[in-house]
Amino acid sequence: MNQDQYKNAKILVAGNNFGCGSSREHAAWAIVDYGFDVVVSSFFADIFKNNSLNNKLLPVQVSPSFLQSIFASVNADHNALISIDLPLQTITNCSTGESEKFDINPYKKECLLNGYDDIDYLLNLKEEIVAYEDSREFNF
Repeated sequence: MNQDQYKNAKILVAGNNFGCGSSREHAAWAIVDYGFDVVVSSFFADIFKNNSLNNKLLPVQVSPSFLQSIFASVNADHNALISIDLPLQTITNCSTGESEKFDINPYKKECLLNGYDDIDYLLNLKEEIVAYEDSREFNF
């Protein structure tokens, strides 16, 4: 159970190698069901990272020093703010003003920004798909 002072947090700040051994989708589901939108760590297990993105949970990988800065800020002030800017792919420790860029697959970024899962993404392209199919000549 999360500590009371962090009860409504949307960003889970985690240690190194987060998700190692928790690669099944249930790990991401549990974090999302608890109310988190973002997990910040200095390293993620690949399968966990992919399952997170598939379940609309943003894994933000930062440098170890930046992660320690976040932990220091949160330990000093339980109301410390961390800001995520997905379009710009930056994370900011609002207590110190420090920012870092983070990587994300462009396709998954678009899906997160638009609230799409894989099927929603394809449905969004329906007109383009139909136009392409209509433009093809089939010679059977």
